[in-house]
Amino acid sequence: MLSIDTIVDLTPEDAEAAIRAALAEQGFGVLTEIDVSAVFRAKLGVDRPFLKILGACNPGFAQRALELDPTVSLLLPCNVVVETVDTGTKISAVDPLELMADPRFSELGSEVSARLRAAVDAVAAGAHRPS
Repeated sequence: MLSIDTIVDLTPEDAEAAIRAALAEQGFGVLTEIDVSAVFRAKLGVDRPFLKILGACNPGFAQRALELDPTVSLLLPCNVVVETVDTGTKISAVDPLELMADPRFSELGSEVSARLRAAVDAVAAGAHRPS
């Protein structure tokens, strides 16, 4: 699956804080949070590097998408992942253009994709690095 991603030289915690701030600037709130590392540790006794899934939602975009097709609720919210990789911390966002091939979603998908890309790019550019 194609995604919108970058690798940054931040701790996972700092990268998470930075992407949350960048998403907020783009009109997204984080509705859900899954700490995969903690779940695996608690449920499976498996230690794995930092991996957190943030469920980001822009209510205006979600409403427009649901008006086009109510089954789009299967794709909500947009997942944004923060994970430890060998070269730093990777931030990835689902690209809605990949998920919604229906031409009715092309304009909306482009808008959402641009906003998610702007958030990821802002963190990559250092606009949201902790001081």
